[in-house]
Amino acid sequence: MVDLPTKARVVIIGGGVIGCSVAYHLTKKGWADVVLLERKQLTSGTTWHAAGLIAQLRATANMTKLAKYSQELYGALEEETGVATGFKRCGSITVALTEERKEEIYRQAAMARAFGVEVEEIDNDRVQALYPHLNLDGVKGAVYLPLDGQGDPANIALALAKGARQRGGIVKERVKVTDIVKQGRKVTGVDWISDDGSNSGHIECDMVVNCAGMWGHEVGRMAGVNVPLHACEHFYIVTEGIDGLTQLPVLRVPDECAYYKEDAGKILLGAFEPNAKPWAMNGIPDSFEFDQLPEDFDHFEPILEAACNRMPMLAEAGIHTFFNGPESFTPDDAYHLGLAPEMDNVWVAAGFNSIGIQSAGGAGMALAEWMDTGEKPFDLGDVDVSRMQPFQGNKQYLFERSKETLGLLYADHYPYRQKATARGVRRTPFHHHLLEKGAVMGELAGWERANWFAAEGQEREYQYSWKRQNWFENSAAEHRAVRDNVGMYDMSSFGKIRVEGPDAEAFMNYVGGGDYSVPNGKIVYTQFLNRAGGIEADVTVTRLSETAYLVVTPAATRLADQTWMRRNTGDFRVVITDVTAGEGVLAVMGPNSRALLEKVSPNNFSNTTNPFGTAQEIEIGMGLARAHRVTYVGELGWEIYVSSDMADHVFETLHDAGQDMGLKLCGMHMMDSCRIEKGFRHFGHDITCEDHVVDAGLGFAVKVDKGCDFIGREAVIARKASGPKNRLVQFKLTDPEPLLFHNEPIVRDGEYVGYLSSGSYGHTLGGAIGLGYVPCEGERAADVLASTYEIDVCGVKVKAEASLKPMYDPKSERVKV
Repeated sequence: MVDLPTKARVVIIGGGVIGCSVAYHLTKKGWADVVLLERKQLTSGTTWHAAGLIAQLRATANMTKLAKYSQELYGALEEETGVATGFKRCGSITVALTEERKEEIYRQAAMARAFGVEVEEIDNDRVQALYPHLNLDGVKGAVYLPLDGQGDPANIALALAKGARQRGGIVKERVKVTDIVKQGRKVTGVDWISDDGSNSGHIECDMVVNCAGMWGHEVGRMAGVNVPLHACEHFYIVTEGIDGLTQLPVLRVPDECAYYKEDAGKILLGAFEPNAKPWAMNGIPDSFEFDQLPEDFDHFEPILEAACNRMPMLAEAGIHTFFNGPESFTPDDAYHLGLAPEMDNVWVAAGFNSIGIQSAGGAGMALAEWMDTGEKPFDLGDVDVSRMQPFQGNKQYLFERSKETLGLLYADHYPYRQKATARGVRRTPFHHHLLEKGAVMGELAGWERANWFAAEGQEREYQYSWKRQNWFENSAAEHRAVRDNVGMYDMSSFGKIRVEGPDAEAFMNYVGGGDYSVPNGKIVYTQFLNRAGGIEADVTVTRLSETAYLVVTPAATRLADQTWMRRNTGDFRVVITDVTAGEGVLAVMGPNSRALLEKVSPNNFSNTTNPFGTAQEIEIGMGLARAHRVTYVGELGWEIYVSSDMADHVFETLHDAGQDMGLKLCGMHMMDSCRIEKGFRHFGHDITCEDHVVDAGLGFAVKVDKGCDFIGREAVIARKASGPKNRLVQFKLTDPEPLLFHNEPIVRDGEYVGYLSSGSYGHTLGGAIGLGYVPCEGERAADVLASTYEIDVCGVKVKAEASLKPMYDPKSERVKV
């Protein structure tokens, strides 16, 4: 007989390490009526066979914060629950076998210092001392993180489950959720059946959390939400006991796709090979429980052969276990966390891409905090499930992409690296024209976007490096065209959301910080804020009519931004619609942009008729369009919005008319370079939900005196009165040779104080440029600028100029000529 309540505050689906962590943290916050349902036994999906590596350093500061929290939690669980987690700080070593990989791990080491992670760059003698069994042939460099650790995955999960039970949570095994009952944008409960089929029932609940691991996609569909992930086969071997083998650091040799973990006198050798094997395309067997998949020695043999050379003692050691088990992988190699955009009470924590053990403690803590307060504890954009696009739940897409994502963990993490699989799904109306003209495409949110244009005879592919890549000079020429003449680039992928209804003006004034009580055709640049004054969205809003506005958002956050508006609609009479695919957008930018438009349109583009920050309906060629006078590159220019049916014609008209003017087609790399020169912020990097709009230097875009209340108003008033706690500073390296990407540490008067949120090369300014926050509570702007600054580039501190105003055209005179 299964004894379950008929009502609960929350039902957590899935009893792996993340489900147990969410239950633990919710009960720790005092939540009653927490119910966790596991279809078989706790840990029986993926957790039980995880390798148990618990590192600290992740790709961003907040992901590192969560990983560090996991370590602290696992170290304390045994005392709290009596369940041994096996956690120990054994340290980890990563070795590089190429100069490119050496630069990567040295840049990671610099980043670690900025994130507060203890790290050392070590020479081969030190590597040998720490790991005497390693063959150092070909080793170019190494990094040691002494506080990295390892643990027992199953016992960590069981300790978390016990902790949840001790605080009143219900953790029930062998109960399968068969349906999730929905009403509008909310779930109302779950139907369940016992494993043996003898009992069934329904639990009415306020919330559901999908922690179903590799079943997460299927459970998501039951709940009406998109959770894109796919299971892949993950291989490792465990040797027989090796005489004299003592505790060793975890060893990673990413150039050979391998990791090594000593445990109880044996070596576990695992792999993240570049061409993975997706599993269970037709669904996971209902009987799956602690299952192993068939061995595939041919697939693993190249890894093992390299490993026997790298660690010769493996050639003599017997193999105790050849293991193959499934793990879930997401389209971008980042896990899914947060409130699903399609529903208002369905939460997700799934798809952990082989880093579930090191992530689960922090992810469970962050999700519980978010659920408890209704606000993210800090920026979680890297993993927020709302970043996923609807099409990414397509099974064929997931099958193709998952072949690549497993191997990306140990691939070279070059800047600007593009995904190679499952491409070409979303194409703008100008896609074929751009390809014909030499475009080299990147991908963002599924959109194919021209990143740069190859010269005639040049290879139309990226050649990746940490140095100047093969497109550097191409992008420089595009940059100069926009600065000195005229360039044109495709912005169709940017999200376009129409807000319409009798309350559209009042709604926009409530949800946004700007003043939207403006004439038709006026464009307002502003932010959507949370109640703490943090930035939830960075948008331009164009008033189209008395009852309609067009909100333009970054491509990657269109769904999240639309969801934010929808969740704040309240009783306002508005309809919110995604119209992104309905129009193509061509940006025509540069000192000669007006002259080009005047060649193809009879309309007046003067400052009198079409001043900066306004839009007008125009004729162009034989078609119709809407010209928005705004810029993201800091030059005179217009964004031309044209319906998809006339997009080809408008492109051809502009391109042909521009030939005798030297019009140059440009890409996204140019746009990024120009916008950082101009100090323009980019959402997700320079500004996030945890960055106060005043600290970000965007207080000018928030109108606290517009005559009505709006989300975040009180927080803005308070921060304007007290002064910023941080300031977003623009930097330029004085040495023109080094490159900046992002996350390089900022050194102020000899002390590490932060890191760059954005980086690129300023072809006009003559050096690498970046933006980053400098803590400065209680300081004046002059105090911030009085310091000396350096940027740590791959372990070398490079002098940098600092400015709080844009180094390029600080008075914005060029955009208004």
